[in-house]
Amino acid sequence: MRIPISFCAGALVLAWAIPAAHAQDAGPQQATVAPPQQQGTPQQQGLVERTLQDAAAYYTAPLRWNGQDWEYFGGALAAIAVAHHYDTQARTHFVSGSQSPLGPRESGEITDALPSAALLLGTWGYASLVGSRAGEGEAWNMFESAGLSVVSAYALKFVIRRPGPDATTDANSWFSGGSSFPSEHTTMAFAIGTVLAESGNPEYRWIRRTIGYGVAFGTAYLRMKHNAHWLSDTVAGGALGLATAHFVMDRNDQREDPSDSGLSLVPVQGGVMIAFSKSFTH
Repeated sequence: MRIPISFCAGALVLAWAIPAAHAQDAGPQQATVAPPQQQGTPQQQGLVERTLQDAAAYYTAPLRWNGQDWEYFGGALAAIAVAHHYDTQARTHFVSGSQSPLGPRESGEITDALPSAALLLGTWGYASLVGSRAGEGEAWNMFESAGLSVVSAYALKFVIRRPGPDATTDANSWFSGGSSFPSEHTTMAFAIGTVLAESGNPEYRWIRRTIGYGVAFGTAYLRMKHNAHWLSDTVAGGALGLATAHFVMDRNDQREDPSDSGLSLVPVQGGVMIAFSKSFTH
């Protein structure tokens, strides 16, 4: 899945450090003039520019969808619809034996987000420790995927306003002032977990996928166990996070692919012409 399932507009806002300007002492009775402050290092500026470009492409992606992209979108909607059919049964399984008809109120807002945060911070910390540029890029892909998808998740919550299973027993209650659909914890977990699972050395792919998707599915399970979300909420969040991660990774692969652009010499009458080629897919 290359293109994210997104219905909303948004932007990922980043902050970057501004280095202090250094001035040399010109001696007594002579004024010193500090050079103009630079807005971040070139690497930081490039990262910000890249992220803003990705955000613009992400939120306008449906305008460029092809037939395959619409098939992915339809498949995601079908999976959500099937999950919705079993919302009540799944809820009954998790709240059975509860003293309250609405089930337990264990939000798990912080604890359920810790595994995803550990993956992101662990990847970034280890990459920084060993000086791995590839690892730092992977961590940034995790951060960007999580940021873009969670912004979309919160926008969808605002529009759909579905009450959670701890607020109603009616799985068909929509546009009723809630904030359950989709699950932002599951969205973030699949965004981060998918980047971990599908990046890095293929030799360790099975380990990466076990950890990445294990954390993602485990987070979805915890959100239902804590009676915070319906089954279809987690399926929608998983689809959104998974698709966003692949979108970000595909964009990054296109930047690093040397065959995507280049200079060539084209024979013409009386000599040669230098030609530059560049492919744009988004």
